[in-house]
Amino acid sequence: MRFLVFQHIRSEHPGIFRDFFAADGVAWDAVELDEGEPIPPLDNYDALMVMGGPMDVWETDRHPWLIPEKAAIRDAVRERNMPYLGLCLGHQLLADALGGACRMMAKPEIGVLDIELTPAAAEDPLFAGLSPRGKALQWHSVEVVEAPKDATVLARAADCANEAMRVGDRAWGIQYHVEITDETVPQWGCIPEYAVALEKRLGQGSLPALEKAVRESLPAMSRDARRLYDNFKAVVQVARQRRPARVAE
Repeated sequence: MRFLVFQHIRSEHPGIFRDFFAADGVAWDAVELDEGEPIPPLDNYDALMVMGGPMDVWETDRHPWLIPEKAAIRDAVRERNMPYLGLCLGHQLLADALGGACRMMAKPEIGVLDIELTPAAAEDPLFAGLSPRGKALQWHSVEVVEAPKDATVLARAADCANEAMRVGDRAWGIQYHVEITDETVPQWGCIPEYAVALEKRLGQGSLPALEKAVRESLPAMSRDARRLYDNFKAVVQVARQRRPARVAE
């Protein structure tokens, strides 16, 4: 099993999923799009993961690589029905690439905040076994305001109506961060765009309090991450069984 991972800044990587990959023998290749690395052919990959980043989906003038990235997402989801998991920016890119819309939030979500699954999540293969309510790390100022036409909203929060969605039967976007480790907040606090957003939303010097909140909730969030990863891997395994045999590499 081999995953392709789109990254938009070095410090936003698969996080705790890297441990799960290693334990399960899952190979994965990261493409650092913001550094000009090219997108490889999708043929030899079983799933696509798209991580977060400090840029916005509409900033194609500043980040022209967003254009081929969106094309690759459309190819993966619409043409190939490839299992897809997008986190934060990856959630927004899924919506934008497939005909949805995103915009700046009136009230950015930053902090360890409450998440509620929708009734549809009870029947969803990615969210099977997860509690209908929980906490998650949020750090975003953009939201999906219009989902693709065939999307099902699976999670919501007080200030964001689309915290997670499924598009078709194998593509998921999650606005909050399920991949975090104990290194996540200190690393992201060094990203200028994130530091500015954090202090604007929570006040100057708020990073230590956020680190503390994450430490307190991390055991539960890590258990949820493992469950979500196992569920996604099961989807990938079924998809592998149904796809034509590949030419040997």
